[in-house]
Amino acid sequence: MDKFNNMQVFCRIVELGTFAKVAREMGLSAMMISKYMTQLEKSLGVSLLNRTTRSLNLTEAGESYYHRCKQLLDDLAALDDSIVQLGSTVKGNITISTPIDFGGLYMIPAIKDYQQQYPEVKIAMRLDNKYVNLRDGRFDVSILVTDCLDQGIVARKIATTRLCTYASPDYLARKDCPQHIEELTQHDCLQYMDTPHGEYWTFNVAGKLKKLKMNWVFASNNGRALCQAAALGMGIVQVPTLSVKGYLERGELVEILSDYQIAALPIYATYLQRRFYPAKLTTFIDFLLAYFSKKL
Repeated sequence: MDKFNNMQVFCRIVELGTFAKVAREMGLSAMMISKYMTQLEKSLGVSLLNRTTRSLNLTEAGESYYHRCKQLLDDLAALDDSIVQLGSTVKGNITISTPIDFGGLYMIPAIKDYQQQYPEVKIAMRLDNKYVNLRDGRFDVSILVTDCLDQGIVARKIATTRLCTYASPDYLARKDCPQHIEELTQHDCLQYMDTPHGEYWTFNVAGKLKKLKMNWVFASNNGRALCQAAALGMGIVQVPTLSVKGYLERGELVEILSDYQIAALPIYATYLQRRFYPAKLTTFIDFLLAYFSKKL
């Protein structure tokens, strides 16, 4: 029995969700994939998967075994890459998850410049504000705008941004400018969805963090959409400064309640801890640190 091969098959079953998809990917029959799984479970003496006609689910043992297998396989692949690339060009695929606004506004130029230096590295980027679990193996790198990090990941700070409150001059002329955060309950607010703070806005009041639940009239998971809505006079918005730069320069939005601004938020490039890192990953992370130190 080739246990290494069976471990690879098991990890791909977890990641792809069905035996049939793994069979197609590996150019094998579903029966052969099932055979590999049976061999692996028999050698371990435990069931790793709960199989039904409609779904596959990890057992408790399977959950633990998957994470250890994934780490081991990633370490072996990274070790091979690090040795091979000592005498060759940096190449391979990198998968990235990044917040919608940061990815759309800033990551494309960065990736373009990186690939000019490393043209044999392919990059797939997903734009999403939701939390990404790097341990499930779908992403190599997750860009986070946060002040709260998980255990067990490497976090390299590539930039910072401020979370501020804005409105258009037209809106403020019609509704008056709030002087205290409590007055926001009397205003139309534009809500940023899928953030760690949910429906709450955060403020600094006498050195302490205070959260207020807003009475919002429009919500979106896209900061640029919210900034456009605010510029059109639809209401007040709280977004990171990275989303609002152009609107401020054109005078379409102005900052309000600046005395209640919380501390700057770090922007991290995060990835899993491992013994060996492939050259594609180390060069990409180092590039991001150098690139954004000059841009933001």
